[in-house]
Amino acid sequence: MSDTAGTGSASGPNTASDPVGDRTLRTGPGRVLVAVYAVFALAATARGSYQLATRFDEAPLAYGLSVLAGVVYLIAAVGLARAGRTSRLVALVSVSVEMAGVLVVGALSVFASGVFPDDTVWSGFGSGYLFIPLVLPVLGLWWILHVHRMDRATRAAAAS
Repeated sequence: MSDTAGTGSASGPNTASDPVGDRTLRTGPGRVLVAVYAVFALAATARGSYQLATRFDEAPLAYGLSVLAGVVYLIAAVGLARAGRTSRLVALVSVSVEMAGVLVVGALSVFASGVFPDDTVWSGFGSGYLFIPLVLPVLGLWWILHVHRMDRATRAAAAS
C-alpha cells in the first residue's frame, strides 16, 4: 500500500482513497467483525422469521426479538463495512443497542425465565450461540473506539 504521508503505517495508510482521519472500520480485525455480523444477521433473521411464520402462537415475543437482533446485526455489519463518520456512528449505535439487548434479554431469560417460553438469539446471554452474542458487541465497541482514537491521533499529527 502506498503511504503519501510518510508514516510507514501499513494499518492506516493516508492515500487518496483513504484521506487523513478517514480510516474505515473494515480494515484488519474489522473485516472479521463485518463477516461475523453478516453471518449473525442472516442466521438470526432467518431463524426468527421462520419461527414467526410457523410457530407464531408459541412465543411471538422471543421470535420477534430474534428478528430484531438480526436487523441490529445487519445494521451493525453495514456500519462497520462502510467508511466515514456517519457509518461509524451507525455502527456505534447499533452495537450499543445490541449490547443492551444481550444484557437485558440475557438477564430476563436467566432470572425471569417465564418471560420467554422459547429462546432468542440473546437468551442466556447468547449461550445457544457459544456466547458469541455477548462477546461480539464488546469486540465491536472496542474496535469502533480504537479506530476513532486512531483517527483523532492521525488528525492531530496532520494538523501539527
